[in-house]
Amino acid sequence: MSSESNSDEIPVNIISENETENNSSEIDSESNVEEISNLLSLEKQKSSEYEEKLKLVLADFQNLSRKTQTDIENGVNSKINEFALDFLKIYDDFVRAKEVFSESKINSEGLDSILKNMDSLLKKYHIEPIDALGEIFNPNFHEAISIINDADLDDNTITKEIRKGYISHERVIRPTLVEISKKG
Repeated sequence: MSSESNSDEIPVNIISENETENNSSEIDSESNVEEISNLLSLEKQKSSEYEEKLKLVLADFQNLSRKTQTDIENGVNSKINEFALDFLKIYDDFVRAKEVFSESKINSEGLDSILKNMDSLLKKYHIEPIDALGEIFNPNFHEAISIINDADLDDNTITKEIRKGYISHERVIRPTLVEISKKG
């Protein structure tokens, strides 16, 4: 009887060693893939954290760089303004000397060229005069040292510049000394 189905024998599958290794490697592969996937997720998270930290450090560096640059510019401008104030005292003396020479009808061509050079130097370092005559008094730019009564002018109109004021880098380094009007 050669019929296999009627036999009392229990069929047995024989697995070779090669097939056993394949099955266990499949199990190992699945656990390896899962483990690698977990490790990859952890590394991605670490990478994101490091990227955030790097962005914060870069932003801090840029802020520090801007602040340092601003501090340097302010320090340089402060020293220029300090020098300019001393220079303006000498400049004022030259202007007064020119006025005296002009009143006395003395040739002031030499003083004119010196004043022209001084004006160029002031302009080179962004030091501009404050125009005040005829303007309305502004305490940010002017310092009133006398008041005259004049019914023809509006209150606080500047009638006379006593000493020229100057602005450097949009900051007043010396206010203009002025005389202002009040309606009498």
